[in-house]
Amino acid sequence: MNSLTKTLSASLNSVGLWLADIPLRLFLVWEFFDAGLEKWNGENWFAQIQSNFPLPFNLLPVNLNWQLSMWAELIAPVLILLGFGTRLASLVLIVLTIVATAAVHWPAEWSSLSELAMGYSISNKGYGNYKLPLIYMVGLFFLLLKGSGRLSVDALLRKRS
Repeated sequence: MNSLTKTLSASLNSVGLWLADIPLRLFLVWEFFDAGLEKWNGENWFAQIQSNFPLPFNLLPVNLNWQLSMWAELIAPVLILLGFGTRLASLVLIVLTIVATAAVHWPAEWSSLSELAMGYSISNKGYGNYKLPLIYMVGLFFLLLKGSGRLSVDALLRKRS
């Protein structure tokens, strides 16, 4: 490696320690907070899909599920944005995304892996549309394992203790 490459690599590594997770955090914050605002300003349509919810959520009252999902989509993204309780907030949103995938995005019927694979899309053609929820879960899983990084309230609290 020449000197310029080493210097550039060292600079990117240094910046990356502080900023690498910020675009992911902003992306997830935008997506989930927007969904929470839609619920805040919209009407409860969960009664139509309540039977598709996995246990134990299918046993809860429809209005409680609506409130739980709305508040999770409003509060957890703010925590991720601040980098405060990022792992817990990510776990909450992973659970929420699994429920949403089961209730809305998973294909209603499929008899082969090729039919299931048709649902790996962003469409409404009757085969499911679990591509975006899967992308969200991959990003959330990264934050669950790594935490919020150096530019966060969590890092500040760790430094003080």
